[in-house]
Amino acid sequence: MTRIFILENNGNRLYGRYAHGMEQQSDPTGRSAHEPGAKLDAGKLRYSLILRSMSGAITEVVKVAEYGARKYSVDGWRSVPDGIQRYTEALDRHNFAEINEDTDPESNLLHAAHLAWNALARLQLILEKKDGGESENGS
Repeated sequence: MTRIFILENNGNRLYGRYAHGMEQQSDPTGRSAHEPGAKLDAGKLRYSLILRSMSGAITEVVKVAEYGARKYSVDGWRSVPDGIQRYTEALDRHNFAEINEDTDPESNLLHAAHLAWNALARLQLILEKKDGGESENGS
């Protein structure tokens, strides 16, 4: 059985769990764990593929998150009843609105950033529901 350690954000607390389907820890150059220069990072997720390559897009999504936290509450989105369905609808509304305008008139932020934020909120609720998390949000 292969596994990798994944950090997840649950509210303000980070915790880890093992997931199946990823490679055991090894050095990508073939060095043994105790050999000088070894780094056991083969098969680990490379967050830089998103964080560095898409930093502008991430910044725009964070602006939407900040806007939502000021308008509603910090992490209040997690408690929205039927969250998966409602964030799907919000995603679709911003996708449709973007046909006629780039910027949301209420927030003055890009519809594409709102769409991305709603997709991430929806995905998070789906993952939490799948992992047995709070199901009242995702029903």
